[in-house]
Amino acid sequence: MCPALVEGKAVGESYRAAMPPIVLCLLVSMLFLSVGRVQAAEVGVPAFKVTPVESAIRFDVEASVAIEGKFDKWDASLTFTSPEVSTGVLDIKIQADSVDTGNGMKNNKLKGKDFFDVKQNPYITFHSTKIVQTGPGTFDVDGDFTIRGVSKAEKLNLKVEGAGTGSGTIDGTMAFDRKQYGMNSGIPFIKIADRVQVSVKLKAVRVSGPPVTLKK
Repeated sequence: MCPALVEGKAVGESYRAAMPPIVLCLLVSMLFLSVGRVQAAEVGVPAFKVTPVESAIRFDVEASVAIEGKFDKWDASLTFTSPEVSTGVLDIKIQADSVDTGNGMKNNKLKGKDFFDVKQNPYITFHSTKIVQTGPGTFDVDGDFTIRGVSKAEKLNLKVEGAGTGSGTIDGTMAFDRKQYGMNSGIPFIKIADRVQVSVKLKAVRVSGPPVTLKK
């Protein structure tokens, strides 16, 4: 039964006389629904924007001739379904053909079918599946890493500066075995190690919602 019909004094005799009970009940229901929506909006979830101009994704591999570089085109997002850090999802999508080592020959080799195979697999991606806080500003991020069409579980170790302030820097490192992803070839006259080190530096700004709940 509608509360407005029971609480006759709260509604007032004049309102009851001028307005049919069903209309009154609908108005009261809409009022409570509006209040509920306002309260939900106030609670909200943290929403972050990653600023590419202040961020970078780099890689390096031990070799007889230094091989290191960066990617010029990529997108990253950090989303949450609640203020709990464990609900966070980190997504990184890199355009493989934007690789830049500062050397045209190395760039072309890495873009070729023996390495990134950019014509068949234009994107390198990381999609997190689990985030665990390991210290006051450190996190282990498990996720699916995909390169040249091969996906495997990898771990990204993150360190966050400025957590809880609304604006912070996320530094992360991940290492993977290139041969597990089908990159078995080398570069002429250059001896290359199997292990590749990836580093990310993301500038993230909270654009709405409450701060993420972190352990002290």
